[in-house]
Amino acid sequence: MKTIRVKVKPRARVSALEEPDADGVWLAQLKSPPVDGKANEELIALVAQRFACPKSAVSIKSGATGRMKRIQIKVS
Repeated sequence: MKTIRVKVKPRARVSALEEPDADGVWLAQLKSPPVDGKANEELIALVAQRFACPKSAVSIKSGATGRMKRIQIKVS
C-alpha cells in the first residue's frame, strides 16, 4: 500500500497530475467541477493511470470534500 497527499484544483483547462513538491504533495489539475463526485472520479482515474494500476486499487482515504486529499494505492 502506498499513500500520497494530493492538492486538487478543479475546473482546470487540462487534467494533469504533477510530481510532488518539496513537502511530498502532488498537484492534480482536474477539468471536472467539484459536483456530485465528478472531480473525485476523475482524480481516481488520473492516479490509476499514473501508477499503472486499476481504478479499483485507488481510494480516497480522507478529504473527499476538500482540496487536500489522502489517496491510498494498492500496489502489487
